[in-house]
Amino acid sequence: MTTRVMLVSPAAGEAQREARFDDDGPLSEAGLRRVRAAAGALPPADRTFVSPSVRCRRTAEELGLSVLPSGELAGCGMGGWRGRTLAEVADAEPVAVAAWLSDPDFTGHGGESLRQLCDRIAGWLARMALDAGRVLAVVEPDVVRAAAVCALRAAPDAFWRLDVPPLTVTELSGRGGRWNLGLGRELGRR
Repeated sequence: MTTRVMLVSPAAGEAQREARFDDDGPLSEAGLRRVRAAAGALPPADRTFVSPSVRCRRTAEELGLSVLPSGELAGCGMGGWRGRTLAEVADAEPVAVAAWLSDPDFTGHGGESLRQLCDRIAGWLARMALDAGRVLAVVEPDVVRAAAVCALRAAPDAFWRLDVPPLTVTELSGRGGRWNLGLGRELGRR
């Protein structure tokens, strides 16, 4: 019994262009154009999910998916850093940023640690693996990275070595608690 999970990263928003901790802003005009061009490119799925962020919900909508947001698939909670640029935070709190990048249990921003994010996504993947079939989820890039770390059973610091471009598909296929990983196919390309 094989489960196939397709994780679609959302179209770009202004927060990504500005290296801003997501403030739940809208898609950029360029992101909207790209996602509209990719509409209809995804195969049907038995189960479909979307992160609750505006850009994931809008990406799913533009792709023609009608799904309810899943809080379990939310991006990493960044607490007091939400909405600020990385440069702003690094200038104001350089020691905290260094800790965030090196300690998977860091929560000094008042949000969720990297380990908590990975554990949450590992739990979701384990539940998806209970049933065979195709799962499709439009999720934030950090959720895709956490899923890849979990699928590979890698150390949490591998999270920082994975790039997830907008509108790419990361595919996981597995059975018996083991996952195979296909990374970063551009949406609309086979």
